[in-house]
Amino acid sequence: MPKSIASTAAAGSDGGADSGKPLSTAINNQPKGGAMIMKSVSIFLASGRRASAQSRDTGGKASTSRGPRPVPVKEPPSKGPRSKISRDNRRILARMDELNGKLNPKTLEMYKRRTHFFKVEVEALCKIYRKLVANASINSKALAVSNPGVIAKAGSSMDGIDRSVFRELLHSTFDIVTEETLMERIFCAWEKGYEGLPIRLEGWLMGLSTFLKGSQAEKTAFCFRVYDLNSDGFITKDEMFALLRNCLIKQPQDEDPDEGVKDLVEIALRKLDMDKDGKISFQDYQEAIAEEPLLLEAFGQCLPSDRATMSFMSTLQAQEDSN
Repeated sequence: MPKSIASTAAAGSDGGADSGKPLSTAINNQPKGGAMIMKSVSIFLASGRRASAQSRDTGGKASTSRGPRPVPVKEPPSKGPRSKISRDNRRILARMDELNGKLNPKTLEMYKRRTHFFKVEVEALCKIYRKLVANASINSKALAVSNPGVIAKAGSSMDGIDRSVFRELLHSTFDIVTEETLMERIFCAWEKGYEGLPIRLEGWLMGLSTFLKGSQAEKTAFCFRVYDLNSDGFITKDEMFALLRNCLIKQPQDEDPDEGVKDLVEIALRKLDMDKDGKISFQDYQEAIAEEPLLLEAFGQCLPSDRATMSFMSTLQAQEDSN
């Protein structure tokens, strides 16, 4: 059960025992449907990094063009078009990096500055991303073959990490076991500004930076986005009710189990609604968490356990040291 208001009410002020499992155990116990996806992560972390021959060939061909490009005599390009071409080229290069799993030095340095990861960690996480996306495409094609009535989404291997892959990753690698509504909200809140869309490389790295190494302020902002179901800047009573109703263990003899949920909503408001206006703003949430950090995941688990985080990062570090 996640570290929620429900668990806090049941266990007093105790923050909850760390139920995280080693990465290898989590992977071995995963559902059959996600075996191929998680096996690729395990193989990558357990084996040495291998350069992509296809990437080298593509890079070699791209570098063979030499000599200055002809400039039109009558209408020399202005700074505006040049800037646009430059931006387009950067997007193309970034897209190639995303597909090949290998970052050019400038992009690598940029991600290092924008995240809490070292360069070698960015490179490793980029390769994991590529494997997850590639294996999701294989699974999609296999599903289409075994179920003729199911049409695989064209180009799905280029869209990023979709919901099914993401949920399996959270469950099997990061020890997050929660109900469907909260799992969907974690996916939508992962990459700010791209709610509900497949997670691309930049979003993958930025999200993991908060997820694994984020400051309390970063994690507070992430959790608030998760709990703000309609993204209007407030966590309302209705949203709290929807989030908390699955945290209770309903007893068969309970005539109206929702009454217990309503009681929890009132408890949450007393603890988190700092300005007493009947709803929780981000400022309310920030102030409450600053006073009592255990309330960070008050409405359900949306961050990895400490044990799962340590296991993932230590295994990643061991892989880096072996190269």
